[in-house]
Amino acid sequence: MDMTRQHRRGKHWRSAWRPLTHFSSPSISNTTTLLLSEDGNTLFVGARDAILSLDISKQDAIEIRNKLDWAPTERDLEQCSMKGKKMMDCPNYVRVLQSLNTTHIYACGTFAFSPRCTYISSDTLLMTTPNGISEEGRGRCPYDPYQRNTAIIVDGELYTGTVADYRGNWPVISRHLSEGDHVDVKLDDTLGWLEDPTFISSSFIPSEEKIYFFFSELGREYDFIEEFIVSRVAQICTSDVGGQRTLQRRWTTFAKAQLLCQSDNELPYNVIQDIITLPPPEGAPVDDTLFYGIFTSQWLVNSGQSAVCAFRLSDIKTVFSGNYKALNRDTLRWSTRVQEKVANPGECGLHNASDNTLRFVKENFLADESIQPVGRTLTMVSPDQYYSRLAVQRVRAANNKEYTVLYLLTESGYLHKAVLLEKGVHIIEAVQIFEAYQPVKNLQLSISKGMAFVGTSEGVVRVPTANCSFYWSCDQCVLARDPFCGWDPDSRACVRVTTVKAGLSQDVDKGNVEKTCNTAPLNPRTRFGPDKLLPGELVSVSLNEVVRLQCPKMSHLAERLWERPNSRLSSDLYLQLKDGSLHFVATPATMGHYLCLSIENNYQQTLAIYQVKQKSSPTPQTPATYSRPQTRPLPTTQAAVRPGQGLPTSLGTWPERTKTRQRQTEPTSASESQVTTRKAGRKCAMWFDDLEDKDMELQHGEHLLLPRGYSFLTELVVVSVLLTLCVSVMITMVLYSIRQQCHNQTAPQANTPVRDSDQGTPTEQDALHECQSPYNSNSKRNVQVMHKGKMNGVLCNGTPRSPNGHLPNIPF
Repeated sequence: MDMTRQHRRGKHWRSAWRPLTHFSSPSISNTTTLLLSEDGNTLFVGARDAILSLDISKQDAIEIRNKLDWAPTERDLEQCSMKGKKMMDCPNYVRVLQSLNTTHIYACGTFAFSPRCTYISSDTLLMTTPNGISEEGRGRCPYDPYQRNTAIIVDGELYTGTVADYRGNWPVISRHLSEGDHVDVKLDDTLGWLEDPTFISSSFIPSEEKIYFFFSELGREYDFIEEFIVSRVAQICTSDVGGQRTLQRRWTTFAKAQLLCQSDNELPYNVIQDIITLPPPEGAPVDDTLFYGIFTSQWLVNSGQSAVCAFRLSDIKTVFSGNYKALNRDTLRWSTRVQEKVANPGECGLHNASDNTLRFVKENFLADESIQPVGRTLTMVSPDQYYSRLAVQRVRAANNKEYTVLYLLTESGYLHKAVLLEKGVHIIEAVQIFEAYQPVKNLQLSISKGMAFVGTSEGVVRVPTANCSFYWSCDQCVLARDPFCGWDPDSRACVRVTTVKAGLSQDVDKGNVEKTCNTAPLNPRTRFGPDKLLPGELVSVSLNEVVRLQCPKMSHLAERLWERPNSRLSSDLYLQLKDGSLHFVATPATMGHYLCLSIENNYQQTLAIYQVKQKSSPTPQTPATYSRPQTRPLPTTQAAVRPGQGLPTSLGTWPERTKTRQRQTEPTSASESQVTTRKAGRKCAMWFDDLEDKDMELQHGEHLLLPRGYSFLTELVVVSVLLTLCVSVMITMVLYSIRQQCHNQTAPQANTPVRDSDQGTPTEQDALHECQSPYNSNSKRNVQVMHKGKMNGVLCNGTPRSPNGHLPNIPF
């Protein structure tokens, strides 16, 4: 292996907010197919021309154990290019990676548009096929690396949904690796059981002995809408071996139904992007199995970019056991006419049925009813995010109640962790995985390790499912409403629920800080008093200086507002921007204390205190921004942020708050479910590094050192000089304009009629001829004014004269 130790270990993103471990290598790309081992210590990765075995048992590193090079030959690449394919699409992209048994895995790749499959040892990652030669993978793996597919191994047999031809026009759901009487089976393609599908995933339900395939395709039953896409779920029985005469080696238990992810008065979210299976809770029936899926809309008129819907197994079984649409074999159109039901399509054991029964199920495979989501409503709607992949798990909180947690990958490079509550969806945090956009192809969740693995075109990223130590106080630990985390009053830390059995403070449903943490917010009377004011950061300013006071952002659900004692923050004097900062001009009336408050879930806390005073020196200063110095590098993660601690209190009076404040809360809502996002700014953590708990008192006169504002003295001088030059030029132009105007007024008017009597005497005519030369004998320029070929006035040697030889009678 030609890898350095740096690439073998991977890159660890050491962030105080969210530690992420990233594995990549210059010689490895397209690490998009992931498979977790049963013990959770090994991650198998299907890449371009290679298969990797990664050690993920360590907390701070991902190490590569073995690598299998599996690339096409030069001849294979040349043949692929001769077929008209791009060379970048001709390598072997591993698209199927499944555990065959405890010792082997089964892998398939596109292999230069000629799919190949092979058996691989889990320990050594070596091919175990005879002579190390891979077998043909037609119908098991797509030809094109950009086509989606699904595969699952059940009892040593491979069930796949893919295309079985070079052009991608023959979609199949088939079974391979069968032995004995359990023969390989595939779809009958005479009646169009599949209509240009895009396969998403597959799931095996052991108690039902059925495999469910999820995909989207063209809805031919909606013949009044052209190119209408619908999401489907199809089922087949693992015991199906095909009919004896009719449907030989073809599925006799194939049936499909529509998945309807739709809210009232809106078009459906009809294109499925990903779907995952959530087993039922312990002790619950299998029918309570849920399938969570991400859906997008074919149209742009829907309220959101993505929607999440959940479907119950019992509802799927009910639809498949109901009526089916009838297909007219002449017109190939569907109808819902009532007909005699010869058999129940999709029922296991039909391979032994009569030919009449098999002909019925062959023509009636589309369920009449659509499968409605749980509660007949959307689980959540994202108005501004496009989700591509998801994972789901159940978490038992400190109150012994189970919550469903979703992990949603966005196209912008974030991983959203959301908890499903009775009143809607609460997004706990948004973890920034990539600084720049990268196509995300896979998401695997290891519940035993508490990790999520993201597969991209450039590497693999490991993300912890919880980061409880990030929350520094009971307030923030409770406001996060993370079922993984609870506040331990003994150790005064936010810890994972599994580490402490009892006595944790947690309120996932309501996030009530006052009740859970036994604390009360500072009211207006206790923030300021008549004799004592809370100390704050000293801000020395000069009169008429523009002051900018910064305020950290605790979360997107928090409202930030500014207050000061015994006065209102008038909109005429103060300007609060969207980033929470307060701007005003330093005057005697604006000197004093300023508090920035955060209000979230009816809980109020103080984020920052400033004391603005006038400098003793009268020298004016340039505008400056006042904030605490940053003591840590900015992390690459956005999450619910570390809180500020308590501040000393005193008695006093307080005026009413101004009504002109703007709210900064940014919840996301939909008509069916309310989605709230709790994310944080990057600069909040360093605001409270030196504050340990709520009872800590700040001594009067102790102020943090502030960085001085940037001086604009040089810029001021330059602007003043430029302004002086501009004014001088303008004055010169005005004077020149006045002079020209006076000049024009002293010259005879060219449009004055000329009379014959005004032509002048012979002496005057001689003078005129004398002045016709451009310059006279003294080399001074002469100007003559002509009108229709006649002389109207003469200016000789710079002296204006009228036709009668006198100075013109024109006032200056």
